[in-house]
Amino acid sequence: MNVLERYEPLVDDVEAFYDACRRSLPSVVRVNTIKTTVERAKRALAAEDIAFEVTEWNPTLFRLLDDQPGANWPYVHGWLHGQEEVSAVPARVLDPDPGERIWDACAAPGSKTTQLAALLGDTGLVVATDNNLGRISALRSNTERLGVTNVAVTAEDARTHSLKPFPQAEYDRALVDAPCSCEGTVRKNPDVLEDWTVEHVEGIASVQKGALRRAVQATREGGTVVYSTCTFAPEENEAVLDHVLDAEPCRIEPFDLPLEHTSGVTAWHGKQFDPAVQGAKRIYPHHNDTGGFFCARLAVTG
Repeated sequence: MNVLERYEPLVDDVEAFYDACRRSLPSVVRVNTIKTTVERAKRALAAEDIAFEVTEWNPTLFRLLDDQPGANWPYVHGWLHGQEEVSAVPARVLDPDPGERIWDACAAPGSKTTQLAALLGDTGLVVATDNNLGRISALRSNTERLGVTNVAVTAEDARTHSLKPFPQAEYDRALVDAPCSCEGTVRKNPDVLEDWTVEHVEGIASVQKGALRRAVQATREGGTVVYSTCTFAPEENEAVLDHVLDAEPCRIEPFDLPLEHTSGVTAWHGKQFDPAVQGAKRIYPHHNDTGGFFCARLAVTG
């Protein structure tokens, strides 16, 4: 837990934070509304005697009380998809409208990609980009199992994403769920902190800045970009936003989040950030019995 000690000044209840980080993570599934409805999924789980509860903030998310996400026939048939609860936040914050063009900049293995496709009603276009061929295989497998037809997969670095293969020049919205140090996943992957280094945090922050800048550049004026990570590190969160706010024509937008959270921080280890980063939201494991997460919504202004 030594790594987590650096975040004690940011946490409202340190003891509860540590207690939550030590507990295993609840199993959660998302109803795939491309193939079924919430009510049909409820009936299918009940018929299999699988206990579940619906999350208060999102009716398409079920917490499985005893079973694992993939251990039932509704999952195999693509009615359900295993997705950690806070992982479902950024697609909801992006809030796409049917028929829009969306870029998922760091897409694999596809939980958020397929969630975006469902929110679009399998209309419009989701361009799903990743530079890891092994993860792209999982992305394609998930889209096929879930019956998604509006996703186009590209194998490339998000920082140099090309718009040329597609008929229109810009996207309506973009999601950058960036690769990160993954500290917020400690509840499902306790080993994630063993290889943690400041050097890795600083190095991955450079990648995050490039990906988010490209997302702003590739999104039309008046469009929306959502940035998210599963890390607590301000170097990968507020510092990235601060950099992009200075470098690209965008501003941070307020958004509602019906989960307990705190605001973005404006100072860290002697560095001051743009006060606007307070509009981002931090979710700690003890707030909602979930993993840790960070999310911000940006409006493209030029």
